[in-house]
Amino acid sequence: MSDLAFQPLSALAGKIAGREVGAVELLDHYAARLAAHNGSLNAVVTMDLERAREDAVAADAARASGADLGPLHGVPMSVKDAYEVRGLVSTGGIPQLRDYVPEQDAAAVARLRAAGAVIIGKTNVPAFSGDWQSYNQIYGRTSNPWNTGHTPGGSSGGAAAAIAAGLVGGDIGSDIGGSIRLPAHFCGLFGHKPSFGVVPMRGHIPGAPRAYSEVDLAVGGPLGRSASDLELLLNVLAGAAGDAAHPHPPLREARFESVKDLRIAVWCEEPDASIDDSVADAVREAAEALDDAGARADWSARPDFTFKECFRDYVLILAAIISPDFPPKVLESMAAHAAEVSDDDMSHLALQARGAVLTYAQMMFIEARRRRIKDAWAAFFQEFDLVLCPPAPVPAIKHDTDASPVDRTITVNGDAKPYFDLMHWAALATFAHLPASVAPVRRTDGGLPVGVQIIGPYLEDATTIKVAGILEDILGGFTPPPDFT
Repeated sequence: MSDLAFQPLSALAGKIAGREVGAVELLDHYAARLAAHNGSLNAVVTMDLERAREDAVAADAARASGADLGPLHGVPMSVKDAYEVRGLVSTGGIPQLRDYVPEQDAAAVARLRAAGAVIIGKTNVPAFSGDWQSYNQIYGRTSNPWNTGHTPGGSSGGAAAAIAAGLVGGDIGSDIGGSIRLPAHFCGLFGHKPSFGVVPMRGHIPGAPRAYSEVDLAVGGPLGRSASDLELLLNVLAGAAGDAAHPHPPLREARFESVKDLRIAVWCEEPDASIDDSVADAVREAAEALDDAGARADWSARPDFTFKECFRDYVLILAAIISPDFPPKVLESMAAHAAEVSDDDMSHLALQARGAVLTYAQMMFIEARRRRIKDAWAAFFQEFDLVLCPPAPVPAIKHDTDASPVDRTITVNGDAKPYFDLMHWAALATFAHLPASVAPVRRTDGGLPVGVQIIGPYLEDATTIKVAGILEDILGGFTPPPDFT
C-alpha cells in the first residue's frame, strides 16, 4: 500500500468508489505516514484526526449503502492554514490568532466537504501568508521534502511539502504573489492559479477573521501530484458557474483538441527579470517537448506591453492590498520613504512604499493602465494559445529567515539579487487576472525540482491545465522525493 499515498486524487477517489480501499483504511494509511514523516518536515501543523475518522466512517457507510458523496468521496485532504475550518484552530500563521477557532468553514473548504473530502488537518504558512518561505512564531519552519535544508516555498509551502511527501491526498492553496505557483515549482508538483473571481475567498486569512470580504488579485486554487488533480479540484472549488453567494462567468472548455493545434509563446529571457539558467533551461525543455509533439512555438513573441510596466503596477496594487495589515510604525516609515523616492524608482522598496500610500485617483490611473494590458493580452491570445515562462527565477532556496526580507538575497547564476525578485514571474498572470498552471519539468544537478508556468486567456483555465497534463505525459510528471517513498 506504500505507493497508494502518492496516487492522484482521482485515482484515490476511484479506488474508494470501486471498494478497492475504504476511506477509513486510506485515512489510517496517511495518518501512519504523518506519524513517520511529518516530524522532519513540519508540513501539517494542526491535526483533526478524530473528526476525520468520524467523516471517514460516514463515507464508508454511505458507500456501502450505495450513496455517492461527490467526486472526493472519502479522500483525506489537508487545508492551508490560511483558510478557516469550522471547529479547528485557524491561525493564518498570525500569533494573535493562535487560539482562534472559527464557527464555520471558509467557502472553499465548505465546497471540499460538500464534494466528500475528509479534512485531516491544516498545513503551515508564513504569517499573513506574506512570504515565500513557510514559517511563523506559532508553528516554526516547514522544510522541503527534496532537501530539508531548503524551503518548500510559500505561502502554500506546508501544503506543497505535505503533498510531495505523500502525507495527504491533496490540499488547496491561495495565491496573490505566486503562493501556489512557487511552492509547486519548488516541490515538483502541479499547481494552478485560477482566473480571478472564480474561486470564492470568503473565510481566507487575511482578510480579518469573520470578515468575509474578497480583494483584488487574490485567488484560491489547487495543488496536486497530477494535472488531473488540478482539474478535479478546480471543478469542485469553482463549480459550474459559482452559486448564489458567489456567481462568476462560466469557465470555458480547452481551446484546442490536439497538441498539434497549439500555438505557444516562450518567455524565458527578460532583461528586467533575471532567470537562473536551471529554470530557463526547464522552460526551454517544456517548450521543445511541446514543439516536438507538434505544437508551434515562437521564442520571441510578446504581448504589447513591457514586463517592467506590468510589474510596477502589480506591486503598487499588491502593496495597497496588503499594507493595512502592517503595524502603524511600519506604515509611517513607508509613507516617509514614499515621499522621498522619485516616480521612476523601480526598486522593490520604492514600489512597495508608493503602493502603501496610493490615493484613489492614483488607483484609477493604474486601473486604466491595467485595462490596456488586459486588452493587449486579449489581442495576443488571438494569435497564441498560451505563454510558457518561469514560475520563479530560481529553484528552491535554502532556509533564510533570520534577516528581514528586505535584507535577504537570492542567487541567480552566481549573482546576488533582491529577495523580492522571487515574485517577478507572478506578476504577468496575477495583474491581468489570468489563469496560470505549473507543471514539473526536471531536476537540477543538485536534485531540486524545476517547473514551468503556463499562462492562458481569462476563464480558459482548462487550456493551461490541459497543457500541464500533456507535459505530464511527455516528461513524466510528479516523482516522489526519494527519502519519503
